[in-house]
Amino acid sequence: MTSFTLPHELHGDGAHKVFAVHGWFADRTAYAAVLPDLDRAAFTYALVDLRGYGQAKDAVGTYTTAEAALDLVELADRLGWDRFSVVGHSMGGAVAQQLLARAPHRLRRIVGVSPVPASGLALPPEQWQLFADAAHRPENRRAIIDITTGGCRPDAWLDRMVARSLECSDHKAFRAWLDSWAGEDFHDRVEGATVPALAVAGALDPALSADLLRGTWMTWYPRAALHELPCAGHYAMDETPLELIRAVEDFLRADEAGKTDEGERV
Repeated sequence: MTSFTLPHELHGDGAHKVFAVHGWFADRTAYAAVLPDLDRAAFTYALVDLRGYGQAKDAVGTYTTAEAALDLVELADRLGWDRFSVVGHSMGGAVAQQLLARAPHRLRRIVGVSPVPASGLALPPEQWQLFADAAHRPENRRAIIDITTGGCRPDAWLDRMVARSLECSDHKAFRAWLDSWAGEDFHDRVEGATVPALAVAGALDPALSADLLRGTWMTWYPRAALHELPCAGHYAMDETPLELIRAVEDFLRADEAGKTDEGERV
């Protein structure tokens, strides 16, 4: 059986290798707004397209966070990355935690940007229907983006985010991914993991809030930190790119600088 290589693009030539993993609503272009201002001397970033998205839109698979974690390990081997960090947005945050379960010895640090907890995300029936039907209803995607950014973003931005989502994702894969990131609970496999782990929450996001992360991420990981961005919702890469870069890269630099993790930062 031929192995699958995640489509990817590399930015920077720094010694600290970092995967950037997108969420449910975007491919690797989710990170477009932060690209110009990344520290390319300190880090090498690999932006990937998960199966069902972007250049992997037609890739077959199970469309699960566990499969994605194994795909990242495969890509790390191909790139010659023995150890690396992972930044994951939303669903991609669950993928980062799956790596804790499968390859903790390969990880330097993980960052979840509005990360889905390893316990999944329980949705009431009406919310589940909203999310499930988003696979084929653009209006549902728009409503989800609007709700999770505080209902205060311009209409044109919401329309652009929906258009990007529809263009970059396969609708059947999109629907299958929901069952994995929302429905799977693997927190017992990662609880107590000692890899330094930063969660970044947007204060305008009611779904993956700082309070939710205090009860999950901050409880499970002994070397966890929490940073809340006051002007961001669920899509900090687009909403507050400079603030996000500062929070993430300061955290990633900490082991080079010999710093200790300080727990919650809000």
